Parts: sequence; structure tokens; C-alpha cells
Amino acid sequence: MKTIKKLPSIPALVLLATSAFFTLSCGGKDGEYDASGTFEATEIIVSSEANGKILSLDIVEGQQLEAGAPVGTIDSTQLYLKKRQLLTSVRGVEVRRPEYNKQIAATQQQIATQISEKARIERLVKAEAANQKQLDDINSSISVLQKQLEAQKSSLTTTTSGMSEDAAALMIQVDQLNDQLSKCRILSPIKGTVLVKYAEAGELTGSGKPLFKIADIENMILRAYITSDIITKLKLNQEVKVFADFGEKEMREYPGTIVWISDKAEFTPKTIQTKKERANLVYAVKIAVRNDGYIKIGMYGEVKI
Repeated sequence: MKTIKKLPSIPALVLLATSAFFTLSCGGKDGEYDASGTFEATEIIVSSEANGKILSLDIVEGQQLEAGAPVGTIDSTQLYLKKRQLLTSVRGVEVRRPEYNKQIAATQQQIATQISEKARIERLVKAEAANQKQLDDINSSISVLQKQLEAQKSSLTTTTSGMSEDAAALMIQVDQLNDQLSKCRILSPIKGTVLVKYAEAGELTGSGKPLFKIADIENMILRAYITSDIITKLKLNQEVKVFADFGEKEMREYPGTIVWISDKAEFTPKTIQTKKERANLVYAVKIAVRNDGYIKIGMYGEVKI
């Protein structure tokens, strides 16, 4: 007579499989990695530096941009017209600038003539053909003309200096307008990828209003938290292994470099599980990772020291 073995019921099989799954997934993971964290990137919100209508903003989300690349313009008509007005005022100041040499030429010629006349009278006095009074009169005339010349030079110098200062002040205003005009050109501050576009061409914008967000996703940062018993094993520029968590037990390894270590401990963030889950105090570290395009901002990562 054959012995028939009784098989477990279907609910019992499900319970056994579930128990085995949790044993495999949880067992040993605490010892496999030394720290956990999330990936970050250098994100910059590019805001408008000028007021006016957006004439163009030629970007789309996901687009790769180079550092300094022009991506749009803001209407600068009024700034340009004001600049032209200032330049016209500068030219007006230059036109009114006195011609220094021409204005003192007449007085200089009179002095030269009087000096020549003085030499003639001196000869006549020696020959007793002229008296001393004539010589004194010519000396007095020369002295008066020389003082007039000095007064003219001083006045012209003051006038010229004042006009130069006026022109310089106007040119400073022109430089200010040039700076404002340059800010009407929208440029990418870094090499990166456009994450969010906040404005469109045709909209009015103002200084400080966000236009788009860009991030350097080629160079990611894994912010992880290390317990005190492991922190003593770390130093700056140390090479570590980073594992990006793609879900479904898929982990991809990347080389990483420690670029920052916090100098003080903090309480374990609720969203982060460290090697010792019940550790109260941990140290934050930043690990630089070169992205191959698969790592995304906010993705979880593990660290192996």
C-alpha cells in the first residue's frame, strides 16, 4: 500500500515564499554597504537681470547647454535709446571744450611784441636816445600781459577740467547702460541640462524673476551619512565605491571620490538608513561621482568604503 504525502496548502506556500524573500532581501544588507544617501547635482535657477518683454528664450527641458551659451534676449530698446542720448551729450561737452592754445595765442603774441620793443628801447636808452620812463613803461606793460596770460591759462584749465569731469560722469552712465544692455542677453551660467523652463517668449519679466533651472548632471554628488565608527576611516580625496540603486535589486557600481566631510555630527535623517539603523548621530559626507547618464537627481545610492 502506497504512502501518500500531504502537500502544504496554497496559503502556506505563499507564507513560506514571503518569509524566504524577506530573509534574502534583509539579511546581510546591513553589512554589505557602509552608508546610504541620495544623489544631488549643482542646480542653478537662472533669473532675469533686466525688466521688459522676453523677445526670445530658445530652450527646451532636457536640452544640453554649454557654459556662457546665449539662450534668449529681453527687450532693450529703451536702454539703447538712453545710451544714444548720453553719447550725444558727451559729444556736446566735447564741442564746447575751449581750444586752449588758440585762446592764449593772442596774449602770447602781445608779450612777444612787447619784449621785442623792450630790447629796442634798451638800446635807445644806452644811446641816450630814449629816457628811463619809456623803459619802465614797457616793463610794466609786459608784467601786466604776463599776469593776464596766467589768468587765462588758469581759467581755461579750470573750464577744461570741469568739462572733462562732466564727460567722464556721462561716460560712467554709458558704462552702466552697457552693463544693463549686456544683462538683456540671457546666458547659461554653467554647462548642464535644462531641468525646468519657467517663462516663454512674449511674456513680461522683471529683475529676479526665474526663467529656467539648469543642473550639472554630468558630475553628481552623493550625500551620504556615516556613523562615527566609520568616519575615522575616511579622508578627503579618498576613493570609494558607489552603487546606484535602480530598483528591482539592480545596483550599478561607480567610482567615487570624497570631496567633503562634515566637521560635526547630526541626528540621522529619517529618510536615510545607515549601516547601524539605530545610530543616533552620523556625519554627512559628499562623494563626487561621474554620471554616465543613468544616475538621476534624488536616486538612492550606497557606499562601500
